[in-house]
Amino acid sequence: MTNKIDKVIELDHVVIRFSGDSGDGMQLTGTLFSDTSAFMGNGISTFPDYPAEIRAPQGTVGGVSGFQVHFGHDINTPGDYADVLVAMNPAALKANAKWTKLGGSIILDKDAFTAKNLEKAGYKTDDPIKEDNLGGFNIISAPISSMTQETLKDTGMDNKTILRSKNMFALGMCYYLFNRELTFTEKFIETKFKKVPAVIEANKKVLKAGYNYGYNVQELTPYKVAAEEISKGTYRNINGNTATAWGLVAASEKSSLPLFCGSYPITPATDILHELAKLKNFGVKTFQAEDEIGGVTSAIGASFAGNLAVTTTSGPGLALKGEAIGLAVITELPLVIVNVQRGGPSTGLPTKTEQSDLLQALYGRNGESPVAVIAASTPSNCFHYAFQAGKIALEHMTPVVLLTDGFLANGTQPWKIPNMEDYPEIKAPIAKEGTENYMPYLRNEENLVREWAIPGTPGLEHRIGGLEKMDKTGAVSYVPENHQVMTDLREEKVARIIADVPDLEIIGEDEGDLLVVGWGGTYGHLLTAAHDMQKEGKSISFVHFNYIKPLPANTKDVFKKFKKILVAELNNGQFVNYLRSMFPEFTYLQYNKVMGLPFTSIELMDNFNKILEEK
Repeated sequence: MTNKIDKVIELDHVVIRFSGDSGDGMQLTGTLFSDTSAFMGNGISTFPDYPAEIRAPQGTVGGVSGFQVHFGHDINTPGDYADVLVAMNPAALKANAKWTKLGGSIILDKDAFTAKNLEKAGYKTDDPIKEDNLGGFNIISAPISSMTQETLKDTGMDNKTILRSKNMFALGMCYYLFNRELTFTEKFIETKFKKVPAVIEANKKVLKAGYNYGYNVQELTPYKVAAEEISKGTYRNINGNTATAWGLVAASEKSSLPLFCGSYPITPATDILHELAKLKNFGVKTFQAEDEIGGVTSAIGASFAGNLAVTTTSGPGLALKGEAIGLAVITELPLVIVNVQRGGPSTGLPTKTEQSDLLQALYGRNGESPVAVIAASTPSNCFHYAFQAGKIALEHMTPVVLLTDGFLANGTQPWKIPNMEDYPEIKAPIAKEGTENYMPYLRNEENLVREWAIPGTPGLEHRIGGLEKMDKTGAVSYVPENHQVMTDLREEKVARIIADVPDLEIIGEDEGDLLVVGWGGTYGHLLTAAHDMQKEGKSISFVHFNYIKPLPANTKDVFKKFKKILVAELNNGQFVNYLRSMFPEFTYLQYNKVMGLPFTSIELMDNFNKILEEK
């Protein structure tokens, strides 16, 4: 299908937000739109936003589900504000109008704007456009529900089933608006519903009807959006949880060790367990435990038995795993703990993003219990940092906490599938049969790592457990001086991981007025804000931390070249206080946000400009 309208608006990038009730299929609609855009050569970044309740009251603001897609050229974030909002009911409009650019387009399903639905959404009048002061927007009120019913009236389907397809009508309108091809979505429908031909036919008919409606009404002017400049290779759209799972499998492959994941389901980490459970053909073993403690202790047992062992969780689960992680520390067994951060405390905001588990990852265990801590920063590089977490855990015989967050876990972007020949071998220090006078805590000189004795290997029998060990021999020891030695050795062993940590890379000039510092999932928004201000000639540079413990070796040298250092994070200042403890000679400014939402580039630029203007 092609557009015949002469007027086409060309744009570098566009943000579109699909929004409706939890049952309106907005997550699927957004996913299909983003996948199609990726197939057509656009860069994309997505932000799914959905309620924590399994089924919030229908038609209420609390039950609104959204999916934002930013597509075009040079895309690093899901975008701050939408150019186009699709609102399938009044509650969706109420919740999302504030996230739409003034002058942008709002597509409404006018059939859903009944008196009852307006009241549920909290409107006091029958004119939501006036009530919400939306006169400055291009409002497109389309009969989406009734047109869907008209399209499928002869199919014999009941009305409830017919209306499940209305999201395809809205998607078809957006495909016309942004000159998207229908073929990718049609193939998806054919695959997903291959056993139900009637559903395939219905969804395809409604999709085309929505496209044709967009073609026939004069309110919609199509856009041409710039393609991304990308290197050659095979790409796919991937979210952070899937990338994390595959990165762990890659580490298993490169270490020639089987992967074991013992976990308990928790939002937003559960999909890592789901994804790994699909990969039995790679020798992956998954165990859904009865609770968080069972998940981590099963993983520790698997590690003792010679597996690359993983447990996955979110903040509340990390708290429950704390005692067992201490067991992995004192036994010096490799273990990867993936913590997909969410809003807290307690149950908090299960489906919203936050960076508030950093201090828990660093210090949240009894005793002196050091672990390595690293953090992914984009959905796609969750693959790389999951691989690195496995590599560090195995080669340094230590637990590693890998921090991602809800924004990374559920967000998507194009990912160039790597050639595994480009990834290094992982060499675990496995003790060999025939080792004479094996001592389990005899360490190598380079990085203080002990050898890993796999149970059943003749001649390598040894004691292991949670009591303190005697240096070298591993016998239980209550000797005070020995406890000091072992405590210092465990801390120094983690510190020596610094040899495998790459230096910080400065984005911008090597010195200047302001250095913006970030870590983890805030990368895209901070990068966009810094780039935009650099284009304006501002003296601002940016560094982002993926390695938290230990920090990169050149951290101090980078910091001392700037007049002001600002640390931006989605908590009340956990990383900045960690930096103050590590490098107290510097003065740190901070910008914090704890709303369950990512930063916006606009708010960051406003703050950065204020700091640059202050003398």
